Amino acid sequence: MLLDSNIIIYAAEPQHVALRQFIEPQSPAVSIVRYIEVLGYHKLSQDDREFLERFFRAAVILPLSDAVVQEAVRLRQQRKMTLGDSIVAGTALTHGRTLVTHNTQDFSWIPGLKLLNPLRE
Repeated sequence: MLLDSNIIIYAAEPQHVALRQFIEPQSPAVSIVRYIEVLGYHKLSQDDREFLERFFRAAVILPLSDAVVQEAVRLRQQRKMTLGDSIVAGTALTHGRTLVTHNTQDFSWIPGLKLLNPLRE
């Protein structure tokens, strides 16, 4: 599975114990773009930063490879989407991972992309 930034952020919140329990045994992966996005947020508290740094040390961080770039370009040529979303979707497709996100509607148009919203299921 490949985690979207919203799932990572929700998992950092104390009330989402079940989400953390769902993620932990799954060997989660994260796109490098979401790593930059989440840890680069300028208003992170020290506690949140420490939690997220521990989380990312335990996760597999998938790089921005040529194959991911080509897939992201292909997706953006088909439909308007953010650069970050195209890279994340391209990463999931390239690596054959299910994209775990709370925003499934942003990605539902992409053929072959497996989606999961653990906050809804």
